[in-house]
Amino acid sequence: MVSSPRSSGPVPRAAESPPLETQPNESGGGPGELRSGGDAPRPTVPDRAREALPAPATKRPEDGESRGSARREAEVAISTREYRLFYGHLLALKGIDIDIPGHSVTAIIGPSGCGKSTLLRSFNRMNDLIAGVRTEGTIRVGSIDVFDSSTDVVELRRRVGMVFQRPNPFPKSIFENVVFGLRALGLKDRGDLEARAEASLRRAALWDEVKDRLRRSALQLSGGQQQRLCIARCLAVEPEVILMDEPASALDPTATAKIEELILHLKSRYTIVVVTHNMQQAARVSDRTAFMLAGELIEYDRTKQLFTRPSQKLTEDYITGRFG
Repeated sequence: MVSSPRSSGPVPRAAESPPLETQPNESGGGPGELRSGGDAPRPTVPDRAREALPAPATKRPEDGESRGSARREAEVAISTREYRLFYGHLLALKGIDIDIPGHSVTAIIGPSGCGKSTLLRSFNRMNDLIAGVRTEGTIRVGSIDVFDSSTDVVELRRRVGMVFQRPNPFPKSIFENVVFGLRALGLKDRGDLEARAEASLRRAALWDEVKDRLRRSALQLSGGQQQRLCIARCLAVEPEVILMDEPASALDPTATAKIEELILHLKSRYTIVVVTHNMQQAARVSDRTAFMLAGELIEYDRTKQLFTRPSQKLTEDYITGRFG
């Protein structure tokens, strides 16, 4: 059953303490504003895309996988049911049903404007920052009902971290960037802050490159280093889920390779959802892939299955370059 519409009215605690990672609008606007070329609603998908889609399968161990890893991935980290999102009167997401397994990488692909980033931002209610947004249906992160009135949005955004398309380090030292979220959460002990900063930088594969210049400005780092710093800042508050919105699109091939290697390393500890336009990247790093078009989830399956034997003609047309 579809729940009653929700409007993006003020969220008491979120208003007092904004999300730890916010992406400035390229035109200079406030956080959370839509970028040009972003996920605007598109025309309705042809009728053939409305065929019944196979229910998401529980991941079973393939050759070389441990049973323990398969059990962890079988646990659903994020689920949506009949989820719809409106920008005013425009329907941007159309009844999305998806189960994202834990301790794995799920890629969301599709052409510009298909709703990829809008869906990603729904998982930690970043869309609340956009005026006129309302939603229907449900999203659960573990046992949490994301849109329940009792949900602490600040805590939700701690548990579900976000890494944006362009690196957005604060104009502070490398150290202060990493511990920014920890200070916001009330951690003051210097020893604890230093230990958490080092651990986070090590997990982000950045410690060896910056350990001797932690007091220097983060703006002096290269683009790839800045993006890994933003990942370290996210990891410092111990999230369960990491959302990545095209995290390597603004980076060179060498920096992109490091980000992809890091994603593969982190999935043993975190659930990672990546939005990408790069289908080769999705094939390299993800365990499962979702294909979206015009606000609809067309197909969702194991990455190898989706790229080699897609069940939907629209998916085949997209991955073979017939459109998009």
